[in-house]
Amino acid sequence: MEFLRVWAPYIYLYGVGGIFFSVALWLILRTKACRTNIKRDRFWLGALAFGFLWFAGLHASGIGAGALSDEASFTTAAQEALNAKAGPSNPSAPLFMAIILGYILVVLGFGAWFSRFNKTTSDFFFGGRRFSWWLITMSIVATGVGSHSFLKYSAKGFQHGFSSSMTYLNDWFFMPLFMFGWLPIIYFTRVKSIPEYFERRFDSRVRKLATVALLVYMLGYIAIGFLTMAKTLQPVLQDYMGWDIGLDGIIWAVAIISGIYITFGGQTAVIFTDLLQGFILLLGGALLFILGLNWLGGFDVFWNALPQDFKLPLAHLNKPQDFHTVGIFWQDGIAGSIGFLFLNQGLLMRFMACRSVEDGRKAAAFNTLFLLPLSTIVVCNAGWVGRAISGARPDILPPETSPDEIFTRVTAIVSSPAVFSFLIAAVVAALMSTVDTLINAVAAISINDIYRPLAKNRGDKHYLKAAMWISAIATIIGVLATYPFRGFDTLYEAHAKFHGTVTPPLVAAVFLGAFWKRFTTPAAIATFVGGVALILVGQANPEIFIQPFAHGVAMDPEHPWKYMGALWNLLACFGIGITVSLFTKPESEEKVKGLTLWSVEAARWMFKGSKPNDKIGFKLPLVWKVDPELPSGTVQVDSGAQEGLAANEGDMIYLCDKRWWLGGLRSAHAKLGASHSEANTVILASDVADSAHFMPGRMVTVEKEL
Repeated sequence: MEFLRVWAPYIYLYGVGGIFFSVALWLILRTKACRTNIKRDRFWLGALAFGFLWFAGLHASGIGAGALSDEASFTTAAQEALNAKAGPSNPSAPLFMAIILGYILVVLGFGAWFSRFNKTTSDFFFGGRRFSWWLITMSIVATGVGSHSFLKYSAKGFQHGFSSSMTYLNDWFFMPLFMFGWLPIIYFTRVKSIPEYFERRFDSRVRKLATVALLVYMLGYIAIGFLTMAKTLQPVLQDYMGWDIGLDGIIWAVAIISGIYITFGGQTAVIFTDLLQGFILLLGGALLFILGLNWLGGFDVFWNALPQDFKLPLAHLNKPQDFHTVGIFWQDGIAGSIGFLFLNQGLLMRFMACRSVEDGRKAAAFNTLFLLPLSTIVVCNAGWVGRAISGARPDILPPETSPDEIFTRVTAIVSSPAVFSFLIAAVVAALMSTVDTLINAVAAISINDIYRPLAKNRGDKHYLKAAMWISAIATIIGVLATYPFRGFDTLYEAHAKFHGTVTPPLVAAVFLGAFWKRFTTPAAIATFVGGVALILVGQANPEIFIQPFAHGVAMDPEHPWKYMGALWNLLACFGIGITVSLFTKPESEEKVKGLTLWSVEAARWMFKGSKPNDKIGFKLPLVWKVDPELPSGTVQVDSGAQEGLAANEGDMIYLCDKRWWLGGLRSAHAKLGASHSEANTVILASDVADSAHFMPGRMVTVEKEL
């Protein structure tokens, strides 16, 4: 029985999750979305298989180590050393404010400097689709490791131990469908927003429904980000600084700074600031863990201070009712992961800013396989260290401390005043990364799905100015939306309830729309309207609709069958969508061409405007100059360079400043025109030169993209 208790969560997670993963692989092979005769696509298949085994091995080794360990205990010497430890040292107000304000000024400086690259709405929203995979990867880290992550997972780490890592290590289930399906679909079709995809796939009615749902989703996320920051800073300002500003004052202060930054910076500023912030988050979180272990006296003392159940990487299958594997799997691993990967407009705008689909795949794979496990330690370790401290020195950190304050309390205990201020600044960085991304995404959807259809045929500068105003309005709405989330015990529970309730209609609609070509327009409407109705019915009558799917989770009168509502919500939305599809006329092949997994190759043709050229060529360093007489969007090279590129006239070319560390900041895409006679030179049309931001006298690299 003990073996089953310990391993049942693992069997469930990799049994059900493995089925999803296997079906995803089968689909991409069945639809030929992955062209396995090409070497790089075989590589990605291998990488995906490695990812499955990698995470399975991580969890299995963690279970083995936790199950074999002893109950919490200290040596006499370790306890005596811990008894001698002092409590937190309060940072001085000038030092704290200098570090925090210094960081904010750096961020605002980034926004002001990079705003000069925003000449079009494409630059503002997508950064010109020019950036390298490594830059996008760090931006994804900064977006995913949001300020709410530090507080949420530190809280659950303090309450439940290493199992708080579960929600960060479950994005691999649907990675095949993302990398070979959804990513190329949204990239090659050049959609500017998720609702635009719904209109192309279905009609304008579905687009309107998706627009409302996505705006609710993102504005709620912004609100959680603001509330998180307030809960992070309130104990710092109140207990350590003596400033009783209150939640509202902190929220408005942070909102003003975030709103100014994103309103003028746009996507390019977000991406490059996230490069800085991504490193700050990873290094800051790692530093906190090292300081915590040092304060406790080493890893052995830390490990021995934790109760045995806290050492297991997965929670019990269906208990306790506030944190269990089956609920986290459906609420976070399915609804949450699909919502984040497939529907988070802010995250998708990162991928749409990539220079190519191939670079987007690299970013997704590297982030999932390597940076997510590292991010798990970064966001959870304050809770683990806090539990060890509270067991050894409850006078310094009482066991009844509010879970949402654990990150701040532990940081104050284990670090010096200067380091404490720096680590709090790291959480400010996380907030900025998450909130600025979502505000930018709200502006993108509002402009492209609401404002453009109402104000047609306006100049691009008009829409760019409108996007800036909408960014400011979204910031204000995000502040006001914090009030409904203040009644939950912890941020984790507030976020879980929000995610599990809001995302299922969107998850079902986008999944069925992209991966099942039989899915119809009436079914999409029914998924949004009928799905929401069934979700509300389930919440009103949980004993009828949720309990049968609760997997034995205990009943909680205040929050009936916590987290399991996500399973009912998903089943209801998928069920109504599939049922209505089977009784309605399917869309024509021409209508869905390039918009489903079954026609990704057609999307590549549509993106280029002709047959893609998959021949492998070289990257060539060339001198550049401008010819105002060249047709818009074109470049020319000599015949020798054209042969080296393995390119034909009409192929898509990528030109980039030779300095790779710029990550594609100075770069552009263009079509290859007729060859010219000037060797070692690429000639650019005026608009290509303007969008590339090349510096005079510097060589550029030229390579064929498609």
